Amino acid sequence: MTHEELAALPTTITIGTAARALGLGRTRAYQLARENRFPCKVIRIGTTYRVVTADLQRHLSVSE
Repeated sequence: MTHEELAALPTTITIGTAARALGLGRTRAYQLARENRFPCKVIRIGTTYRVVTADLQRHLSVSE
């Protein structure tokens, strides 16, 4: 994922999108989220996980 793509993301994104940005597989990303070990802030809404984009960008050191 390029810096431009990361900057254009909405406020929250799916685990799959965050995993792609981090270079993780989707299964591993969900496993980390379930274990509260995902490297970025994850919000759980029912059975859905959303990643806070600002935290992902900070983790990846992306400047706006």
